Parts: sequence; structure tokens; C-alpha cells
Amino acid sequence: MVTRLVLFTDRRQAHRPLDEVVNRAIDGGVRLVVLGERDLPAGRRADLADRLRVMLDGVKGRLVLAEDTTAFHKCHGLDELVAADAAGVGFATLSPIYPTRSKPGYGPPLGLAALSRMTRVVPLLPVYALGGVDTPGRVRDCLDEGATGVAVMGAVMRAEDPARFVKELMTV
Repeated sequence: MVTRLVLFTDRRQAHRPLDEVVNRAIDGGVRLVVLGERDLPAGRRADLADRLRVMLDGVKGRLVLAEDTTAFHKCHGLDELVAADAAGVGFATLSPIYPTRSKPGYGPPLGLAALSRMTRVVPLLPVYALGGVDTPGRVRDCLDEGATGVAVMGAVMRAEDPARFVKELMTV
């Protein structure tokens, strides 16, 4: 499934229950959600995954568990991106592109020039720009530099109206 926006969950940043945030983001157009929340007890996480899957099934969307390394790979550099491509994963995220409030410990932002260089090395792998991609202008810049789309976490989790925020991001 190729989409323009991937949503990563983080209930700690959410201003309302995670189910509600994700449901509103789906209303805004999200069709691919990566469920983190690995610190939840297994039963609670499985229940949450079931509820999110039902929401996504209703719009022909998809839920991916964060630990599913066959579905996707989080990359912070070219070597990881090339390895993800060789492994045949469905998609990869490249981060951080911009400074981010959500994950400040991942080092300096890669920037748009690095995004452009790296996506050209793996032209068949869907690569999503992650980290600080929180405005339509930044989405457009990432797409212009070769990203298949963008991946967002904190900005959607913290949004007053996740549906409207997602729609704004996807207007490009």
C-alpha cells in the first residue's frame, strides 16, 4: 500500500484517548498506521490493535505493528536505507529530516539534501520522510526531494483536530 501519509502512534503525546486521535486522523485521510505502544501489557496492546484494525478496515487501510521489520524499517542513514531495500521491506522511514519535539535524541536533522541523495539510491523503495514534517510546506519540500510521502507522529497526536490537521498536511 503506497500512501502519502503514515501515522505513527504515541499515546503519551496524545491530548485525548489514542483510539479517538487515530479515528479522527482516519477521518482526515490516514490509511496507514504504525502502532507503537510497546510498553502496554500484551493483552491491552492486542485489544488496541484490534480496535484500530477495525477502524482501518472500514476505509481499506492498514495497521502495521512497530516491530514488524518485514513491513517497514526506520532508517537514520544511507546504510540502513540500503539494507532495508535489500531486505525487501514494504517501506522505510528516513529520519529525522527536520528538528523534532517527539524524538530529539536521534542526532542532528538529515535535511532535504540528504533526503534527496538517499531516495535516489533506492528508487524502488517507498521512503517516507519522518521528523518535524508538520506543515504542508515541509510535506511539499519532502515530496519534491524524492520522498514517497511523510510519516508523522507527535504533530498529529498533539493536534486539537487531528482530522483537519491531516487534511491540511495532505493538501499538497
